[in-house]
Amino acid sequence: MKFTKKKVNEEIFTGSMADITFLLIIFFMVTNTFSATRGLDFALPKEEKNPPQIEREESVLIEVRPGGGIFVDGKAMAADAILDYLRPKLAINQTKPVIIRPDPESAYGDMVRVYDVLRGGKDKGVEVKNISIPTQREIDQFWY
Repeated sequence: MKFTKKKVNEEIFTGSMADITFLLIIFFMVTNTFSATRGLDFALPKEEKNPPQIEREESVLIEVRPGGGIFVDGKAMAADAILDYLRPKLAINQTKPVIIRPDPESAYGDMVRVYDVLRGGKDKGVEVKNISIPTQREIDQFWY
């Protein structure tokens, strides 16, 4: 008696693999618990009936121009004279905003020098608590 070997198909049938995959996806979607997306938790301030009005003149604007020129409230000033100018203004309101507005063409080191003078004022008796440096996008959208 002669036996013949059946030729075995070397291909694995994958026709139902897609069906099994989709069934597994559906199973995990149904059995999974979805958590609500949580954002940052923070407390909003209560609405005040008479909010304080902040006028534009209350802030001090320090402009850093190309070439290292420094203008404080429109007046040319040396970096070491800024604290003397701020001393009487901060005596009235210690949280007065001081805005450093560097020109896009000015050197980064000039802006850092002005910032260092303001931060070093604490050692000289003039503590600047509210220093702000607006981004170029903020300047383009909100300035003037």
